[in-house]
Amino acid sequence: MNVFSHPEFDFHEQVSFVCDAETGLRAIVAIHNTSRGPALGGCRMYPYASDDDALRDVLRLSRGMTYKSALANLDLGGGKSVIIGDPRKDKSDALLAAMGRALERLGGHYIAAEDSGTSVPDLKTMGRETRHVAGIASRTGFDGQPSTGDPSPVTAYGTFIGLKAAVKHRLGLDDLTGLKVAIQGVGNVGFRLARYLRESGAELWVYDVQPDNLRRAVDELGAHVASAEDILALPVDVIAPCALGAVLNDRSIPAIRAAIVAGAANNLLDRPEHDQALQQRGILYAPDFAINAGGIIDVFHERAGSSPETIRAHVDTIGDTLTEIFERADRSGRPTGEIANALAEERFRKHHPASDTAQRPVARAG
Repeated sequence: MNVFSHPEFDFHEQVSFVCDAETGLRAIVAIHNTSRGPALGGCRMYPYASDDDALRDVLRLSRGMTYKSALANLDLGGGKSVIIGDPRKDKSDALLAAMGRALERLGGHYIAAEDSGTSVPDLKTMGRETRHVAGIASRTGFDGQPSTGDPSPVTAYGTFIGLKAAVKHRLGLDDLTGLKVAIQGVGNVGFRLARYLRESGAELWVYDVQPDNLRRAVDELGAHVASAEDILALPVDVIAPCALGAVLNDRSIPAIRAAIVAGAANNLLDRPEHDQALQQRGILYAPDFAINAGGIIDVFHERAGSSPETIRAHVDTIGDTLTEIFERADRSGRPTGEIANALAEERFRKHHPASDTAQRPVARAG
């Protein structure tokens, strides 16, 4: 296993390999950059096929969190942790407690939040052993509703704000009445985004692998159901991928008929060059690590004890950030993902010469 020569290694400040023989814990913690503050990012649990796959994931995702937090103007750096194992079979309170002790040994340089394969209760179990977990406090959310750490409501609201900014820039519209939007994935985030859009007068087409999610969207929002094959190729104004990553690829991009891609899913581009492929087709792409930053903003403000009004005001700046990205892209002729990388790098200090974003991959976040 190579680390320093790994293709996803980006001058990470620290990579820690964690093992606890008694509980079977095997984990990796990657801290990418702490120039703006302590690294914060989710703790993922997944049955990786190999240790190399786990290392690739944690290096890539930790770098993306640096860029996401910088674009959101947060006093946070980027980090990520992965626990190697099946969360349905291998997770235990003892294993989670061991992970908490490992986080405590890092002295606060990395703060963990929930992610795929972990939950708020899991983070609370870790929190018995460490102070360095986030997104677990019960409080009043930005929308005035009780919040228990689930980032979905704020992520959905931020995505809605970003989508409106994209519509304004590309279509010149402030009013979403009659806007046609196709949403791929109407789970926790996608359904909330759909509700915001429907309340604003948009017409919706939806797809989800879960039939219950589709029925809910149809019954409560009057959405039209599309197939998995068609959802990204419908003749709509906006497509909003809110489920799987890597859906913008060699097969899907030529079939897109929408003017805008603006969705909450992470790592939408299958490969960095698909950023330019979208631009060449005249499709405005809202970089995912800019538009879906509502969750990390909420976690940051939970730790700061901010008011709901402060949180909402900060999430509203997602639209301003995207507008700046779109305008810079127009002036420079460069793709929006590349511009988002450059803007993020202006907001955190680069400590090495590899800062030519034209030669660097688009940041990916989780």
